[in-house]
Amino acid sequence: MITVKVNDKKVLEVLNQLTARVRNLRPAFKEIGEDLVDTTKRRFTIATAPDGTPWAPNSPVTVDRYLGQFSNTRKKDGSLSKAGKARSSTKKPLTGETKALQTGINYQLQGAAAVAVGSPQPYAAIQQLGGTKAQFPHLWGDIPARPYLGVSTADRQNIVEIIGSYLVP
Repeated sequence: MITVKVNDKKVLEVLNQLTARVRNLRPAFKEIGEDLVDTTKRRFTIATAPDGTPWAPNSPVTVDRYLGQFSNTRKKDGSLSKAGKARSSTKKPLTGETKALQTGINYQLQGAAAVAVGSPQPYAAIQQLGGTKAQFPHLWGDIPARPYLGVSTADRQNIVEIIGSYLVP
């Protein structure tokens, strides 16, 4: 074992600050949680998974059910009206009128060394993981996985930077 004695007041001060920061990483994990919530919410605007894979488009059944909520989306002959075409062309996967899934993304610190990011919506897991009508008979059809939670390459780099900047006094 090698022992090094440091008698420099400034070096000892910095080492003591570093030791104190390592004992409590909660502020860094709070910042990481806030950042991951922001990047997760942004995924809804570009409709892509953390790895950059585009989400599966909405099925015709989903678009039909969505348009059924509005009175001016169909002509008398059943074809789409101008308003219906506009609504259907801008309907992104996982984004309904309330945007509850997207706006409800939050984080929770889990002890002193972890942070969890997720959604309290009861349908959040099925949207993330997907599922079939055979597995979940209450669904109106199969739902493809559209991962919105996770850590992208850019998120990983940012986490490293946050921890690094937090540890430097």
